[in-house]
Amino acid sequence: MLVNITVNGQKRELTADPGEFLSETLRKAGYLSVKQGCDTGSCGLCTVWVDEKPVLSCAYLTARADGRSITTIEGVQKEAEAFAAFMADEGAEQCGYCLSGFVMTVLAMEKELKDPTDEEIQHYMAGCLCRCTGYMSQTRAVKKYLESKK
Repeated sequence: MLVNITVNGQKRELTADPGEFLSETLRKAGYLSVKQGCDTGSCGLCTVWVDEKPVLSCAYLTARADGRSITTIEGVQKEAEAFAAFMADEGAEQCGYCLSGFVMTVLAMEKELKDPTDEEIQHYMAGCLCRCTGYMSQTRAVKKYLESKK
């Protein structure tokens, strides 16, 4: 089937199998920053924005994306690089595999919540699994990044 979507501001017509998930379709189209981890919607590695809202693309049927706007980390590169610097400064990034999904989630949180509490930050981070680091350094990076935006 054909789906017409806008990816990072560019209109695309992509082919997808019925029942195919958005993460698979995007990766086939060359958007390799969309990682696949658990394929169950549990780890957050595949997070992209659909119409500016974060979704787990491994659990989002491509057919549902028809006519919608998709944003991957390449679509928010400037913001992602700014946040990634805070992650590096806090030693919160090691292998980097989870980083694109984590960044997409944090940037969505920044847009949605003004001055989030520690509890709200923890809530957003709960869906982003990292096997390399402890979450304390990530929390510090998020807080320092958000503080720098004030």
